Amino acid sequence: MTRRDATAKKTLAKIEALAKAVVRDIQKKQNPRIEIPLRTLSNITYNARKKIIEMGKETQERSFFNVSQARKFMQTFLVASACKELIETGKTTSIRDLYYMTKHTLGNSKVNTFEEQDESDPIIEDLEVTLDALREELHLFANRKGLMVGPMTIVDSGDTIDLRRQGSGGWGVPSIVEPNVIKFGKHEARYVLLVEKEAVWSRFNEDKFWKKEKCMLIHGGGQPPRGVRRLVHRMHYELGLPVYVLVDNDPWGFYIYSVVKQGSINLAYESMRMAVPRARFIGISSRDAERYGIPEETSIRLDEGDHRRIRQMLEYPWFQDKKWRRELETMAKSNRKYEIEALSRRGISFITEEYLPRKLAEKDWLE
Repeated sequence: MTRRDATAKKTLAKIEALAKAVVRDIQKKQNPRIEIPLRTLSNITYNARKKIIEMGKETQERSFFNVSQARKFMQTFLVASACKELIETGKTTSIRDLYYMTKHTLGNSKVNTFEEQDESDPIIEDLEVTLDALREELHLFANRKGLMVGPMTIVDSGDTIDLRRQGSGGWGVPSIVEPNVIKFGKHEARYVLLVEKEAVWSRFNEDKFWKKEKCMLIHGGGQPPRGVRRLVHRMHYELGLPVYVLVDNDPWGFYIYSVVKQGSINLAYESMRMAVPRARFIGISSRDAERYGIPEETSIRLDEGDHRRIRQMLEYPWFQDKKWRRELETMAKSNRKYEIEALSRRGISFITEEYLPRKLAEKDWLE
């Protein structure tokens, strides 16, 4: 039995056990119910030793004979049944397609099982934590989001791909990047550079920064999706590559970095597979405007939402380091933020030819 077959068998057993527990409740003439681990801030802790966010043990009950819970109870088993069918047939599908697979009108009523995909997506996450089975193990994937190039050869579902020869487009990072799907081959990479935006990634790719620097160049289109975060995690731990994160100088950019580093609150149950606690924040920092001569007219004034977000971040235990507190407080005091593209005012290739090489040479980063 292959590793993939063993995982499928184990996941099927978990789904069947969930269903059998409900059947037992019915046979006992009890209210059918399941326990769903809470994916909320109140059930999240920061493990200072591991330096990652972890989910606690609090749960919430979801029962059938409860007016406020019956719909979600039904939806949970609809999704579980669809995933069981996918696993048994050895097929995978997108979370978008799963929404359409499970959406239908109930009998002669006007009630649909799901109205929009934003109803089915949280159910998938609930099922993940309840079964302790990842989305990939449920044979589900999300749309591709993120591109990568660099001095490495990979094997993607049996096909050998040279990431050195991807032209201007890059290799689209899939949602499922587990070792049984994506294998690392020969490489000369010295580190991973994760940039926030595709437009900035394109500048680095066009200037062949990855070739000069021998780095894996990747982006996640803003907040990196699970596939990108998992792939970065694998390159760090399996290949020993340092990870540098380049984001906007604003609260959202800082939050993106924190998600890469510690994990996210919503996906705390996956932190061990995604977080890179030693990831380095390479910029843009609040003091870069002065150090690198970024014109003040390229700055953007903080709004109340930005200030509120900074106050929230200052309360997070993973931002208590004095250097990070100074970074956040400096931004709040200056009342200004800068997008990465502001560096282009110094020259279209200033970021690839001067800014980042200098940052790396001077080890000017935050951890």
